[in-house]
Amino acid sequence: MHPEVCQKGLAGFLERFKRQVLYGSNRDISVIGDSGVCWSIDGDSSSSKPVQPAVSSVAAVVLKPGWDLEDDKEDGLTSDPGSQPASREPAGSQQGAAHTIVCTVLGAPHLRSALGWTRSVDPISGPNQWTRAAMTVRFTAAQVLEQIFFSFDQEDYSDSEEEKEVSENEDGEEYDPEREADQASSRSSEEDPEEAPEDEGEAEREAEREDEGENEREAEREDEGENEREAEGEEEIASAVGQRETPLLSKNGKIKRSPVAYGRRRRARAICHAGPDETPGPTAYAVSHARDFVSVFRLFVTPAIERIILDMTNLHGVRKYGDGWRAMDATDLRAYVGLLILAGVYRSRGEAAASLWDAESGRTVFRATMPLKVFHRYSRLLRFDDRQSRPARLATDKLAAIREVWDLWEARLPALYNPGPDVTVDEQLVPFRGRCPFCQYIPRKPAKYGIKSWVACDAKSSYTWKMQVYTGKAASGGPEKNQGMRVVLDLTKGLSGRNVTCDNFFTSYELGQRLLERNLTMVGTVRKNKAELPPALLESKGRQVLSSRFAFTPTATLVSYLAKKNKNVLLLSTLHTEADISDRHDRKPAVILDYNCNKGGVDNLDKVVGTYSCRRMTARWPLVVFHNILDVSCYNAFVIWREIKPDWMPRKRNKRRVFLEQLGKALVKPLIQRRQHLPRTEAASALVKVLQRRTRGLDTIRGRREG
Repeated sequence: MHPEVCQKGLAGFLERFKRQVLYGSNRDISVIGDSGVCWSIDGDSSSSKPVQPAVSSVAAVVLKPGWDLEDDKEDGLTSDPGSQPASREPAGSQQGAAHTIVCTVLGAPHLRSALGWTRSVDPISGPNQWTRAAMTVRFTAAQVLEQIFFSFDQEDYSDSEEEKEVSENEDGEEYDPEREADQASSRSSEEDPEEAPEDEGEAEREAEREDEGENEREAEREDEGENEREAEGEEEIASAVGQRETPLLSKNGKIKRSPVAYGRRRRARAICHAGPDETPGPTAYAVSHARDFVSVFRLFVTPAIERIILDMTNLHGVRKYGDGWRAMDATDLRAYVGLLILAGVYRSRGEAAASLWDAESGRTVFRATMPLKVFHRYSRLLRFDDRQSRPARLATDKLAAIREVWDLWEARLPALYNPGPDVTVDEQLVPFRGRCPFCQYIPRKPAKYGIKSWVACDAKSSYTWKMQVYTGKAASGGPEKNQGMRVVLDLTKGLSGRNVTCDNFFTSYELGQRLLERNLTMVGTVRKNKAELPPALLESKGRQVLSSRFAFTPTATLVSYLAKKNKNVLLLSTLHTEADISDRHDRKPAVILDYNCNKGGVDNLDKVVGTYSCRRMTARWPLVVFHNILDVSCYNAFVIWREIKPDWMPRKRNKRRVFLEQLGKALVKPLIQRRQHLPRTEAASALVKVLQRRTRGLDTIRGRREG
């Protein structure tokens, strides 16, 4: 290709290269001509113009003058361009010599090997940045284009482009590479007749190349026809689900979406996880330390937590009762916790403590463990911090009354269990109507009033993996911006290779991108007032019931599903890549089906915890938080025990109730055994005392009557 022809038809050559080889992808193409001027075609524009060399070019075609072939004339091989000075001019005898064309495409090593060159740095930064992997045959521009085209694995790239536009050269005429090559050959022959083929063998080779070129052009036309037919098929699919062909712009104008899916291959780099790196289930530490019911429970309520509670409770007891206070030890504390657990097992949360200790209608295990007065005393005096130093800490931390215990407990949750591929993030409301600086009112919750916590749990087992207590506004008093995104990022810190399911309070396009940076995907509902939504997906009037509309970006999928007339629901997903719709009667998209499967992780936790909760009536909110710690710890311990011991009571349907009952009895047993003048059997000891007291009372009454 003559330098003049190269520069004159450069725009058309690049556009043809972009269409036929790169299939309309958003790859930048940069070219350096004889004069050193750089032309480029970026991914969003079809026009070419002189620009500065781009350092981050994704695909590059570098044209340079041919070097002197005197040394390699016999074997037809060219020397390494990198070994030549950048300022060297082509020899005068090289008027008919071909230009050296080097092409590299990131992610396509077969191209680099086909041309025999590898890129060490950026190709545009200079000729010395290329290293030769092997001796390379010198090609003309047309030959290199053919070499690139036929070395491409066309199935690796999307071929569903729209009808191709005709490129024009700088004079405004339609650009045809074959016609330009013929004109260049004729001009070269007129200028220097000596450059024509000298023997018949050369003429035969030229004829063979022309025949091969004609066959290749026919194959290209067949491929183009196939591409057009596939593009028409995609348009029919898009129209079938009610989509538009034009791009969809968000209300704030910042996000541009396509109504047609980008495809799985185009999004493989953005969504790369294939599941958790760790094995889902209890960690090796939990498995090695979970020997019985008490040991698995103490994985969460650790000796360090017990020590803090004992120290602070005894300190407060001495201040209140002085020498009359009997120090509380670990056995007393565990027995107190065991009685709380047993009260939850017997569904006695709303029952008065006096009825539990009643000699006739109560449970014998309560009377056998400790007197009712001692239980009430522990409930009143239980403390988790030093009350005298609390005001200074309250200035910066509203949870100061139980902060130390909470942090120790919350740090244990992720260390004992690896969640599965799906994680649910939602809020939890613990019922409480007393005085609390961060008490919340949520009318849609059953309790309506209480202490709210953010929870991240495994979607399948509902194991609580992380938890945060919402303490209201910050000390500055201003509302927190992007609170939902901050909560999800905090609760999923340390996770990778999972999908996060959340509701419309948390879901946003920015959150989805932030999670992708951590190798996490997201599926969640979206509020309709979000500025990132395109107006076309908010429309519900005139739409067919059970229809779906999709909008795609390279990293996210937005779907609008019309469940009822004039009522649609919107979901955002960075997990799904296609407009998949189920074959069910309701025609729900796959995004909604996956969301429905995983959205109930925290709701199920609330249900199972509330069934056998150890919460008691109290006016102190730190005790409410402590009761919730016990409830969540008991359920997490049950999840670990069930997975470690899959053969434990396989036919029982109420395994959790049995687990909690056995755990409560195991916690109170040491204190019962320590009590004096009691038999070893817990129920018998309480029953004998009651019967003896009743017998003595009846004998006294009978003797008075007889006397």
